[in-house]
Amino acid sequence: MRDLLSIVLASASPRRRELLTSLGLTVRVVPSDVDEGDRPGYGPRELAALHAAAKSDAVARIERNALIVAADTVVDLDGAALGKPVDDADASRTLHALSGRRHFVHTAYAAHDTGTGRRIEGTHTTLVTFAALSTETIQRYVATGEPRDKAGSYGIQGRGAALVERIDGDFYTVMGFPLGDFVRRLPELGYTLPPAAVNAL
Repeated sequence: MRDLLSIVLASASPRRRELLTSLGLTVRVVPSDVDEGDRPGYGPRELAALHAAAKSDAVARIERNALIVAADTVVDLDGAALGKPVDDADASRTLHALSGRRHFVHTAYAAHDTGTGRRIEGTHTTLVTFAALSTETIQRYVATGEPRDKAGSYGIQGRGAALVERIDGDFYTVMGFPLGDFVRRLPELGYTLPPAAVNAL
């Protein structure tokens, strides 16, 4: 078993980089060029898993002897996948649809060690309940710019926390990366977190 000291993150998401850095890892960002659009025949949970694996595979083709980590988050309202908004008007429509209702957040991850060929994949789901939102609340939130790069048009770790009434499940899944499951499965890849990182958890 080896200490895991560094990874290559196949994502430009600052939130995922922040989460993985919090484990004491050195994180090098190499975004993939994978199209995250809809795929006919795939439900929201399957879509997240498909995108995560595709991102990991794309970067694994160019990075040797590295642990590639990728993830994808899909917001699921009544079985429909809600991705990132195309503009502020789209974000407003999404938030009106989520207002006062429950939805699922699926985050999938894929980790591929290009040195050994070992890989792990996982998908986690958390149930989120939104408060009833007034039009003014939605307009003011959209005006912050926060929804623009986020699945479902909100970020639970930022101002979007005020929109959420409760969550049932893992907070980090909603934020964009299920840290606990990833760390617990590292031994399948032959790694463990170094002691300093473990003590920080």
